[in-house]
Amino acid sequence: QVQLVESGGGLVQAGGSLRLSCTASGSIFSINAMGWYRQAPGKQRELVATITRGFSTNYQDSVKGRFTISRDNAKNTVYLIMNSLKPEDTAVYYCNAGVYSISGNLDLWGQGTQVTVSS
Repeated sequence: QVQLVESGGGLVQAGGSLRLSCTASGSIFSINAMGWYRQAPGKQRELVATITRGFSTNYQDSVKGRFTISRDNAKNTVYLIMNSLKPEDTAVYYCNAGVYSISGNLDLWGQGTQVTVSS
């Protein structure tokens, strides 16, 4: 079974930092784009950042300069380093990946990890 497993969420004070990790496991041939999305209560899920297999990145304007996305292709893992966190960053963060596996092309989502920023 191919799946994404996230870790690293938690509670932090405004101005603090957190690092999220997401690892793909299973019978995987390759992983294309990977990314992080978030969903706050009462709001739609929104893109936070994406990274291609060739390490090109894209960020939502509100996180530029504060968040950094990176990946380790050898470990099938994507990271999100979040600095200068603000209360408005509070949300459930979801990992996403386009995976080519023994089951074909899959658009996978992680289970979500809660990030709470207190003021």
